[in-house]
Amino acid sequence: MRKIILPILLLFIVNVFGQISSRLTPAEKVYGLSKFWQEVNYNFVYLNKVNKEKWDSTYVTLIDQVQKTENDYEYYRLMKHFCATLRDGHTNIDYPNEIQSKLIKTDFGEYRIFIENIEHRAIITHVNLSKKNIIPPGSEIISVNGLSTKEYLGQFVTPFISSSTSHGLEDEATILMLQGFEGEQYKLEIKKPDGKIFELTVKHSKCLETETYPIIDNTNNLIDFKWLKNQIAYLALNSFQDQAIDSLFITKLPELYAAKALIIDLRKNGGGNGDYGLEILKYLIPNKEVLGIKSRTRNHISTYKAWGEMTNAQDTTIHEEYKKAYLNYIGEYYHDFQNSRKELETKGKRIVIPTAVLIGHNTASAAEDFLIYADKQPHFTKIGSPTYGSTGQPYHFTLPGDGQARVCTKQDTYPDGREFVGIGIIPDILVETTLSDYLNSKDPVLEKSIEILNKKIK
Repeated sequence: MRKIILPILLLFIVNVFGQISSRLTPAEKVYGLSKFWQEVNYNFVYLNKVNKEKWDSTYVTLIDQVQKTENDYEYYRLMKHFCATLRDGHTNIDYPNEIQSKLIKTDFGEYRIFIENIEHRAIITHVNLSKKNIIPPGSEIISVNGLSTKEYLGQFVTPFISSSTSHGLEDEATILMLQGFEGEQYKLEIKKPDGKIFELTVKHSKCLETETYPIIDNTNNLIDFKWLKNQIAYLALNSFQDQAIDSLFITKLPELYAAKALIIDLRKNGGGNGDYGLEILKYLIPNKEVLGIKSRTRNHISTYKAWGEMTNAQDTTIHEEYKKAYLNYIGEYYHDFQNSRKELETKGKRIVIPTAVLIGHNTASAAEDFLIYADKQPHFTKIGSPTYGSTGQPYHFTLPGDGQARVCTKQDTYPDGREFVGIGIIPDILVETTLSDYLNSKDPVLEKSIEILNKKIK
């Protein structure tokens, strides 16, 4: 990390110091930094992918910088920046609630503005109803405070977000690009869908108008079901957080037996419990058992590490004990968990028909487990964009000032060792939503799935 990070942060948070507490002592700040650095060194499963020399030198530089931070927010910004260099979506630092509760994302007094990443652009997808003609949805933010959107994100947003994938990083950075404290001001340059460009200065404060345009769909149905033409059944599995999804699925089985083809939509499914998804999947594949994720974690044996100091890479070919000692010394000795083989028994007949599985950037965690269990099913076709690409078992701990941290301790892969963390599960057919699709209320992923299935229906 370059030493100019601190001045950049000072510019970013000017005029908001009055809202932020400064309770942490210099000693507590150094302790929090050291605690996180220590836990990463000891527990982070992807430490072998980190430039260790750079990681340690950044830590040394930060010892001085964190003590000079003006307030707790500035301190936690530095900590988040340090964490983000690990590039892992399950290794994070979160602000204390006292800070997080004061951050505003979409409210700007008389305006409410919601932003999403569409085609690598910051697109305004919703506004408060009274402003729909001033900022038509589909408008693009092309500059912020005199910087192009790309430059602004690169300086003030992206470096502070922990993400395993580039697409996840871009999505989150775009959503959070105007997050700030009450009174913080942004000069925006906005390009309307008709090509006209105008400037708008907005300042964070509560917006009293709650109605948005278009209306934001806040429904939280575990399952959405409907029939499409040619006896294609559409089934959205929106979350595996609640076991009730399994019983809801069972109630749909009698109808599903009449389907000639099936669409399973996982695009809103951010995960939950993988077993809940497997209870559904077992009715949709012919297998009597499946293999789940292959996992490993770092294994520490202190005496072997001490012995490893006296070995080198060449010694690992001489004896297994030398290899164990050397790997302990360099932090790359692992414990492999037994591969999760699951037996699948059903109480009713199975539905093995042409099936399209819709996936996207928000398909995550247990929903990715679902896809791994279903890997290589010949009647399944994955359609959409790469999934979130981050999972594992985080170790949680508290930092000074009640901030929270977590470090990923478990690496998960396909049963055959293929990696998806840092990549995402790749669709068989790549289809991404364009700005034109958004403006015309089209769902190209669903449309492609219908096209593919119609060709397969007998």
